[in-house]
Amino acid sequence: MDKLIVEGGIPLKGEVTVSGAKNSALPIMAACLLTPERCIIRNVPDLKDVHTMIRILRSLGVKAEFCKNSILIDAKKIDNFTADYKLVSTMRASFCVLGPLLGRLKRARVSHPGGCSIGFRPVDLHLKGLRGLGAEIETQSGYVVAKADKKFKGANIYLGGEFGSSVLATGNVMMAAVLCKGKTVIESAACEPEVVDLGNFLIKMGAKIKGHGTPVVEIEGVKYLKGAEHKIIPDRIETGTFMVAASITNGLIRIKNAEISHHGAFLDRLNSAGAKITLADKDIIVKGLKDKRPVNITTLPYPGFPTDMQAQFMSLMSVTPGISVIMEKIYPDRFMHISEMNRMGARIIKEGSCAIIEGVKSLSGAQVMASDLRASAALVLAGLVAKGKTEISRIYHLDRGYEAIEQKFESIGARVWRER
Repeated sequence: MDKLIVEGGIPLKGEVTVSGAKNSALPIMAACLLTPERCIIRNVPDLKDVHTMIRILRSLGVKAEFCKNSILIDAKKIDNFTADYKLVSTMRASFCVLGPLLGRLKRARVSHPGGCSIGFRPVDLHLKGLRGLGAEIETQSGYVVAKADKKFKGANIYLGGEFGSSVLATGNVMMAAVLCKGKTVIESAACEPEVVDLGNFLIKMGAKIKGHGTPVVEIEGVKYLKGAEHKIIPDRIETGTFMVAASITNGLIRIKNAEISHHGAFLDRLNSAGAKITLADKDIIVKGLKDKRPVNITTLPYPGFPTDMQAQFMSLMSVTPGISVIMEKIYPDRFMHISEMNRMGARIIKEGSCAIIEGVKSLSGAQVMASDLRASAALVLAGLVAKGKTEISRIYHLDRGYEAIEQKFESIGARVWRER
């Protein structure tokens, strides 16, 4: 099993280019099931999750080819409506094939999803939304079995949940509704940029959608969708990770191909923590300063502080003088990285859905284990500033969400390498 070795103590300097957003690419790949015509998706990151989605599409009878960060998908023929457990169980986003299969074939059989261990993440909002459109849904032997008949039509649907809106549930309902007869109104829809990107792709295919990116999305069903070409938006979580890398190492990094408008809450908190941030066209320049300041954050649905940057920001706070508090409002149990950071000398305690961090002067390299995708990135960041070497195991999590991560860090001066 691969492990990543990080030798800390080097201020990172240089330029790094952000890849396309994984959390946008995966639902858009699934949306290609809605049309029998060919689609071309560009700026797709070369990641394990992307290749898993390709395997899922192929298992349905769809032609899907990846070449140089572009994917050609031809769903003219779909000869299987079952998304198998062996594939779906490895990646939560694979559950988003449910909506387009139901929309086009009027039936689907999809395994309950897997993915990172970051706490309880039910699919009830997905099922609530699809039932709201008139689908008949039941669970059989670990699979969600859905059927649509004449009752399958547009409706008013409320998608609010205990911890706010759901990006994947919003996407699933949008994809099912575009081929539904009549008008669908989704209330408490997720507003994340990835939802906007999906909506823009569906519109290119001929869907009639208004309000995507706001809490109320309106969809007028159409009879047919055509093929389309689309470029995936930049990955805002990868962008944020490199911003923290500059700050935590007292470095200077120019992050290219970023979408500045996607980072309001995060830029505000990073600036408050003492980083110097300059915006230049589509680039973000971050200079880390020695005078770091403790900052409290609360993760919230977009446009709030993203839960996917919580662990990385915790790494920064762990070496920031003073006391900071992180409250996790999206996934209250998303704190498995705390014990690994404490192995490196951090002082962090968990109190319910909060983490209380007392900044230390320095961290020490250690053998640590990644529990999930963003925790992996946080441990890399901690390793970049720690004294000595940090050995991170179970980095297959990292490969699910960061394209060529060690090469990108090496290009800006980090000493990081992979061992098998």
